This record gives sequence, structure tokens and C-alpha cells, in this order.
Amino acid sequence: MAQFLQFVFSGITVGATYALAALGFSIIYNASGIINFAQGEFMMIGGMAAVFLAAAGIPLPLAIVLAVCIVALTGLIIEKLMIEPARDAEIVSIIIITIGISMILRGLVEVFLGKANHALPSFSGEKPLAVLGATILPQSLWVLGVSTLLVVVLGFFFGRTRTGKAMLAASYNRLAAQLVGVNTNSVLLLSFILSATIGAIGGILIAPIATTSYDAGLMLGLKGFVAATLGGLGNGLGAVVGGLFLGLFEAMTAGYISSAYKDAAPFILILLILTFRPQGVFGAKQTDRV
Repeated sequence: MAQFLQFVFSGITVGATYALAALGFSIIYNASGIINFAQGEFMMIGGMAAVFLAAAGIPLPLAIVLAVCIVALTGLIIEKLMIEPARDAEIVSIIIITIGISMILRGLVEVFLGKANHALPSFSGEKPLAVLGATILPQSLWVLGVSTLLVVVLGFFFGRTRTGKAMLAASYNRLAAQLVGVNTNSVLLLSFILSATIGAIGGILIAPIATTSYDAGLMLGLKGFVAATLGGLGNGLGAVVGGLFLGLFEAMTAGYISSAYKDAAPFILILLILTFRPQGVFGAKQTDRV
């Protein structure tokens, strides 16, 4: 029982991070129909920026805030300079642009910050907490707590605010939203800033547990995409559930089969999903085949 509980703790911790990555995919997909394969790099830059700012002597809370702002600004620049000029291109072409953006960001971080692995200090100590014979790190509680708070805030934003409702309107019917006065270009810009911010927070939260490096965003992004696809692209609740399920599936695979298959498990899962239920578990709208 203790061993199973340990795997559950590990699974929901990384699963919460995958859920944040999946939410980033869903927000941009809803706004534009684009699958943004640079989402993992937003997470990586958030973690790396926080590490280097903290190492420069900036207090950790301020370093975290600055790192999130840096990534949000990165999302804004990418949308204005690379996505907006190509907004009339085919969706597949824009997706290819996002793949190129991810490669550029990864290369820039490698050149300026190096290839070494880095870790942030834990937010509230490293002494594990014992629960029914298993242990959980305080940082894992930060990951779960902040992720839950973000989901609640996003739910309020999309359900209660005028801007959030405008973004939802654009996702349901872009032309109809334009006819009632919604600036769909602003919606796309805001979606990139929002997804970059969420990605940065996810990358910062996981950095004290799993080291970050210039290529850390590659796997985080791919697994976030698997989680988003699993829950149904464009479905916020599905993204969260998909991320948690993927984390648990990965942890159980590593614990009961072999850790060698840990990273392969998500891609086996997505092959099964795309084969038997391509719209995802929650039946979101269909996506273009790429």
C-alpha cells in the first residue's frame, strides 16, 4: 500500500505539471486552432530564468516574478513578430512555424545559458512529509496547490470576466465573435501571453524537483501535448484530467514495469488515443491532421 501511494504522489506531482502544459496548448488552440509546439520551451525558459536570476543574488520570490514576466514578454513578442504576420496562412503552416520557434528558443538558451542542468532551491524546505508510510516533498505540495489555484483562477477568468468570455466566443465561432465586436487579433495575442505565463509557472514549480536545462522543454511540451490530446484539444477540464492521468500512468509504468519505459509510455498512450478515439476522452472538437 505504501509503495502504491508513493507512486501516486509522484504521478500526480508530475501530472499537475503536464496539466499546466496541456492548458497552455488548449488556450491557444481555442483562440486560433493552432497547436503551439513552443509551449514546452515556455516552461523551460521559466525555470532557467528563475534559476539564473536567483543565482545572480535576486531574492527567490522576486526572481520567480521576473522569470514569469520574461516568459510572458517572450510569448507577446513571438505572437506579434511570427504568428500575427502569418495569421492568414494555413493552420499546418503556422504549426510548422511554432516548431521552428521552439528550436530557435532552445538554441538561444543553449548558446547563452549553456547545456548544464540546473535546479531551483525548494520553496519551503526539502524534508519529506510522511503520509501512510509513503513520503511527499513539500515542493510537490507547492506544485499541486499552485496548479489547483491556477485552474480555479482560469475557470473564473473564462466564466466570469468579459475578456475571458470574448476568448471563449472566438473559440466557438471566430466570425460571429468578430461581428459582435470581439477583436480576435487581441484574443490571439492574449492567448499567447496567458499560455506563456502558465507555462513559466509550471516550469518554475517543477525546477526544484526535476532539474531544468536547455532541452527540458522538449519532453515537457510533448507530454503536455499528449495530455491535451488525451483530454480533447480545446477542453480545459480535459487538459487537467489528461495531465493527471498521464502522470499517474507514467509513474505506474516506471514503478511496476521498468523506469526504462517511463518516457515511452505517454507516446504509446497517444498512439492508442489517436487510433481509437482521436477526439479525446472528453470528445472535443476535431483537429486537422498534420
